[in-house]
Amino acid sequence: MIDFTPIVRGHFMRRLNDHVRYINHADAVQQGELVWLVERAALTEVGRRHDFSTLRTYADFCRRVPLCHYEDIRPAVMRMINGAEGVLWPGRVRNFAQSSGTSGGKSKYIPITADSFKRNHYQGASDVVAHYINLNPASRIFSGKALILGGSFANELKTKPGVRVGDLSANLIEHMNPLANLMRVPGKDVALMADWNEKLPRLVDACIGQNITNLSGVPSWFLTLIKEVLKRRRADSLHDVWPNLEVFFHGGIDFAPYREQYMAFCDMSKMHFLDTYNASEGFFAVQSDWATEAMLLLLDCGVFYEFIPKAHIHQEQPTALPVWEVTAGETYELVITACNGLWRYRLGDMVTVEKTAPLKIRIAGRTSSYINAFGEELMVHNADQAISLAAHDTGAQVLNYTAAPVFATAHSRGRHQWLVEFEREPDDPAAFITAVDRHLKEVNSDYEAKRQGGLFLDPPSMVVACTGLFDRWLAATGKLGGQRKVPRLSNTRDIIEVMLDMNAKLERNNPEKTAAQ
Repeated sequence: MIDFTPIVRGHFMRRLNDHVRYINHADAVQQGELVWLVERAALTEVGRRHDFSTLRTYADFCRRVPLCHYEDIRPAVMRMINGAEGVLWPGRVRNFAQSSGTSGGKSKYIPITADSFKRNHYQGASDVVAHYINLNPASRIFSGKALILGGSFANELKTKPGVRVGDLSANLIEHMNPLANLMRVPGKDVALMADWNEKLPRLVDACIGQNITNLSGVPSWFLTLIKEVLKRRRADSLHDVWPNLEVFFHGGIDFAPYREQYMAFCDMSKMHFLDTYNASEGFFAVQSDWATEAMLLLLDCGVFYEFIPKAHIHQEQPTALPVWEVTAGETYELVITACNGLWRYRLGDMVTVEKTAPLKIRIAGRTSSYINAFGEELMVHNADQAISLAAHDTGAQVLNYTAAPVFATAHSRGRHQWLVEFEREPDDPAAFITAVDRHLKEVNSDYEAKRQGGLFLDPPSMVVACTGLFDRWLAATGKLGGQRKVPRLSNTRDIIEVMLDMNAKLERNNPEKTAAQ
């Protein structure tokens, strides 16, 4: 196949010149986005309600438009799905990304407008390639094809003709430029299949004989496909299957717990890993430097960003800060106003600002995915880091995990309980959970204080999950496949109790499997 990389390199490099403005002119870039968003939506229902036509300053915008959660806009979105026009964004919206449910237990449906397809999602994906080519001048990424692992369209809603509801990736694949589609596998007939039991072997068939140069998807889901490919080819390395493979563009979950497994499958003299922040609500950031995994926030892709300080997130209407007022080293809840019709929308994602010029962030977890039952303020990025370090210490490989508090009784102190599924179990499970505890103390001072002397919080315990437990749980919740993922931490025992019950049933069917408590 012809290598088109030298032909298109100039196009991608020109885009990086726009990003140079982020260093000294982030405020101007972002204010320009806000002006465009407000003007574009002035005649919509939301625009008329807040009198967008007379907005003049960011302060005016904050005063008129309240911060909101998904439940606040669910009725408007459902009207849009049923055909209402000009509600949150001009015109009729025909595509919606189905995302994980809210506290109401329902799925979320995020509008994907024509503007957000072009100005955000596809532009963000293009920016990822631009930064990768810049970081790897020897790249020949367009000498082969991209293997993109995506989801499917939902069938849980009865929609009007022409309206599509499904995983973000399914919507993006459906609307992809025909020329771009020639550079990716699998074809739409396989890529959009809903049943993963049928889809997995078809994926292997579709990609195993191709010249794959790059992968895009969620690390946990790609592992399943990779193992099937290696098994089919009786190979130890992905580069025995795809000699020209050079990069994995990953996102959705933290890569740290999976890095060693991917490194074991690859020839690391050829392979690169690039982190992205791509959610149903938008494409927000990309790793732009090999020296740090912090990601560059994309400031001119149809999104205006605000940040709620961590200490204020539980206030009813907390003060949010624009990009020009954030502080390096601080953690915030991310708020977006975007060209998909989300206005001052609280994503529920926590990010830590690593640098302000240009603004670079790390994902710190979810506002609803944490454990703070004992004042320990354990966030997902702490847990991911501790799990990764403990796996390294003990020679284990972790596939999935979740954790929740065990609350104090009259006769015992509280503790954390971890449910972990391993690809390779540690020789001593007790040593693994001890290492997790040790590393949590190193990365989280609140946790360390509560564990000090065993006065407030007992050592954590662990249950080793049966093989396939997490996939079974996801399938039972209707969330197997696509961008769906397991909640890492919970402040209640609702999720872990269901999973422990499923695990016990699996153990009864497999008596030789034991659990380390």
